[in-house]
Amino acid sequence: MPKTNNSQNSKKSKLWIIVIIILLLAGAGAVWWFCLGGQEAVEDDIADTSPEPLYSNLTGLEIDNPAINSMPTFCIQIPNGSTDGARPQVGLNDAAVVFEAIAETGITRFAAIFQNPESQIIGPIRSLRPYYLEWDTPFDCTVVHDGGSDEALAAVGNGRYRNLDEDFDYMWKENYIDGAYRYWNNVFTSPTKLLSFNQTHDYTTSNPKVFPRLRPSEVAEDLAARSACSEENSECDLAFAELITTKFTSLTDYSVDYTYDAETNTYHRSYQNGEEHRSYYCTSEEISSCTLQSVAPSAVAVMRVEEHTMSDNYHESIKTVGRGNAYVFQNGTVIEGSWEKSSIDSQIIFRDADGAEVKFTHGQLWIAAVPQFGSVSWE
Repeated sequence: MPKTNNSQNSKKSKLWIIVIIILLLAGAGAVWWFCLGGQEAVEDDIADTSPEPLYSNLTGLEIDNPAINSMPTFCIQIPNGSTDGARPQVGLNDAAVVFEAIAETGITRFAAIFQNPESQIIGPIRSLRPYYLEWDTPFDCTVVHDGGSDEALAAVGNGRYRNLDEDFDYMWKENYIDGAYRYWNNVFTSPTKLLSFNQTHDYTTSNPKVFPRLRPSEVAEDLAARSACSEENSECDLAFAELITTKFTSLTDYSVDYTYDAETNTYHRSYQNGEEHRSYYCTSEEISSCTLQSVAPSAVAVMRVEEHTMSDNYHESIKTVGRGNAYVFQNGTVIEGSWEKSSIDSQIIFRDADGAEVKFTHGQLWIAAVPQFGSVSWE
């Protein structure tokens, strides 16, 4: 009799049963792997694909909106008189970068660079000098001032700058703050009014040339290296600096001590006349909303500059384009090196002793332009 296909069919049935068993075992194994460890691997893969943190181009601090980096910048002239109502300033702690230099007769003044400030009042606002304007220029900012020297007014009015001179559509006067009379340092503004000025003139964005910043992980590495180091360690090449003194002239009202605070990694400013440097922070345009805060930048850079009094024996002239010695204080240490600025439009470059460009820790950067007759020291 001819053979049937029963045996072949039986073999095929057994083969399918084996395949099904293998698939069931594989499925069970996959469930076991996922429950006991695979889920963590999947979660790790998801974490690895999360977006990188965003940082402010100006401060190096983390931000949640990339549009902040193209928002308009403002360079505001803020006075520092000790007896004429300039102190305490208002909103100064919101500045990303602050330049300090002599305005006249040994009295210093600030060119403060802001972008997206939180304090709802900023000031007082005072007059402009050419060297402040030349430091402002790379920040592509609206230059905010209340008058200025003849040279500064001619330069800022040449058509290339966003120029906001005293204008009470965008400024106002406050004669008293906390009962203290403000004398001629009584002109203030706000972020709302500054943005209104820009919108009226179609200044919608800025493209500032910025200082390079350390990422938080790099700051942590620097702090760890400092912690592992000590002044007695012969193999340590870090130079410690916990108390810094800048003297623009012999006037103690404007000679500044910076005391390093390791807990906050900042430098508290105080004057050698014993006065702590403080600034108001305001939650609205009402003076009653303002509270005092200490001024404590995250990094301090000192530029040695060539300076002389002009022919009127009153205003100062500072050479801003060129090169000079510099000292950078950050993360509790000092870097000795140089600064250079190749043109009015270019940003200052700070270099260490080997010529490498210095990157600054995140937060407020304070730049002191100390003349050849001044001094800087630390311990």
